[in-house]
Amino acid sequence: MTWRAPEIDRSHEPYVGDERTMLEGWLDYHRDTLLHKCAGLTAEQLRTASVEPSTLTLLGLVRHLADVERWWFRIRAAGQDLPGLYAGDEDPDADLNAVADADPEAAFATFRAEVEAARGAVADLPLDHTFARTRRDGRGDEMNLRWVYVHMIEEYARHNGHADLIRERIDGVTGD
Repeated sequence: MTWRAPEIDRSHEPYVGDERTMLEGWLDYHRDTLLHKCAGLTAEQLRTASVEPSTLTLLGLVRHLADVERWWFRIRAAGQDLPGLYAGDEDPDADLNAVADADPEAAFATFRAEVEAARGAVADLPLDHTFARTRRDGRGDEMNLRWVYVHMIEEYARHNGHADLIRERIDGVTGD
């Protein structure tokens, strides 16, 4: 039997709630939207690039966003000492690029596990929790968990736009 990306019962964004509820709710909505864009597709379809010369794929986006969940929530905000999921010295963007032989079922399981681990890592941290970030150029910034939520909503929203276009190219499916 051919594996297909599972159907998802997408959560809806909250209309009323405190700040944390709104941030978490909108982020969950965008997380689910990414999986919704992939639902029903085969491994080969998930590996299909958008348009040449781009190599962007739905599978690459799932892998990338799993890595980003780990990076911002677990490594940065919660201070956990963890390696990245996919990148290596030879390809720092392997999450997006190295999908030809990647196992989509494993990537989806990793994505779900990283989302749950990210939730757990920051569950007891206040939105005002701060941490230091050192940029590649050596400059440093102080950031808070609130920034991470807003950034992640933006990250998903941008990539879900990419996912819309990729999905439409694969099988003509459009929609929110």
